Amino acid sequence: MSSLAGVPSLVAAQEAAEHAAEGGAVNLGELIMHHLADSHEIELPFFLGVLHLPTGWNVNLGPLGVVDFAPTKHVVFMLLAAVLCLLVFIPLAGKARRLEPGKAPAGVGGGMEAMILYFRDEIVRKNISHGADAYVPYILTLFFFILFMNLLGLVPWGSSATGNVSVTMALALCTLALVELSGMQALGVKGYLHTIFFVPEGMPALGAAPITLLLAPVEFVGKLTKPFALTIRLFANMMAGHVLIFALGGLVVTMGAIGAGTVAGGIGATALATFVMVLEVVVAFLQAGIFALLTSVFVGLIRHAH
Repeated sequence: MSSLAGVPSLVAAQEAAEHAAEGGAVNLGELIMHHLADSHEIELPFFLGVLHLPTGWNVNLGPLGVVDFAPTKHVVFMLLAAVLCLLVFIPLAGKARRLEPGKAPAGVGGGMEAMILYFRDEIVRKNISHGADAYVPYILTLFFFILFMNLLGLVPWGSSATGNVSVTMALALCTLALVELSGMQALGVKGYLHTIFFVPEGMPALGAAPITLLLAPVEFVGKLTKPFALTIRLFANMMAGHVLIFALGGLVVTMGAIGAGTVAGGIGATALATFVMVLEVVVAFLQAGIFALLTSVFVGLIRHAH
């Protein structure tokens, strides 16, 4: 997630050791949150120190109050993920245009084409059905954007913006807007309102009124729980893995402080952290795929609400 996430056990151990050498108690919770929390600083490799981002970009938005638009660490890595998407896919798209008709791309282009076709055929089309191809660009962009943000937290001195609940909430709100607008387009205003104010067919008016009053709040809350679930699922999964990695790193010094074998402890903690790192790579792909899959499912559900 934050600085040196690619070698977290060594970093946590080194910083805890330095703190202990200065005579202070090792506070693993404070050490972990220092690396995972958003800030206006980006730690640079080795001896380069810390990059201080500009602050004080306050704008008065009237009823919303004063909002600080200054860039933070997670904003920078979010922009970096977007740039990586452009750097990967614009050249691949250019090569694909130059291919002869009927000829498949080779190398990285072939692998990307296979992944894109899988998403289109097995995820988007199967969940949305009619008109699904119109949603393929958005869902693919969502998948690769989240994937790059997840993976950036697993490289040395990297940071994963998806470990910030504000980022995952913004992505979930984009999906909410897409889902509800898709429902309005497919069902019309009357059909869309029927997804909130539901009355079973053939029910007399005397029974329809209390049923509507009872179910309308439930249906409305149901619409809000979908983006909430997307927000928490992605945020919690990305945060939990990195907390565990840094905790394993700090375990080395903690064992030394209580007189346990630091060599054996260091080897064990490093081995566990390495295993968790490999697992986190799988989680990075899995969580990006789940976010894209659920977006397809939610769009398909509301477009075919009847």
